[in-house]
Amino acid sequence: MLLYQPIDGYCYNSDTIFLYDFILNFKPKGELLDIGSGVGILGLLVSRDCQVNLNQCEIQEKMQFLSTKNALVNSIKAKIFRENFLKIEFDKKFDYIISNPPFWDSNVLQSKNIELNIARYNHHLPIKEFFNKVNRVLKHRGYFIFCYDAKQLQILLTILSEVKLIVETIKFIYPKNSKNATLVLIQARKNSKSFMKILPSLYVFEGSEFSKEAQEIYKRAKTHSIKCLI
Repeated sequence: MLLYQPIDGYCYNSDTIFLYDFILNFKPKGELLDIGSGVGILGLLVSRDCQVNLNQCEIQEKMQFLSTKNALVNSIKAKIFRENFLKIEFDKKFDYIISNPPFWDSNVLQSKNIELNIARYNHHLPIKEFFNKVNRVLKHRGYFIFCYDAKQLQILLTILSEVKLIVETIKFIYPKNSKNATLVLIQARKNSKSFMKILPSLYVFEGSEFSKEAQEIYKRAKTHSIKCLI
């Protein structure tokens, strides 16, 4: 998949690639919404590999432009909502909602680049408001699949439970086996009664090289990035 990205703004990274691969476990179909879609990579990859009607939500104009361009280049039909997710009145509900949201702690020193700031820091999409809105726009038994900072897992589980999104599946991502987990992948479901399943963890590096599992995930994604000036 060919993907245009900004030279001077936020670019996708391995978090999105690993989340895409995790999402495939749940065989998306029907109406799918990608929140904070950026240049469109996550939703476009899922749409390429699954039978979904792709909807994207993105607040930044530069990213909206690139997301639209990337959908056209890859011959994928997508509807884009050009506003803050928390403010949109959607005309439908969704079977699947996916997201690589801004999740860096807003209490730390932040980037002064407004585009990077919006893409990275969670005060732009506060957790409780985010999850409440997801619950409202999901269909009964709909799926919510996303990634987040692993250190904030306790907060995530508490708020998901409060808004009746039940976590069914978790996977941790470790840079290597000597480091703490940095990313958690979560699949929750509206009105579920299932127990939680914790999948085997992914270790990204073995020594200085990508692990075999990480290499296989990148092969499945098959992305090629082109940096451009907007």
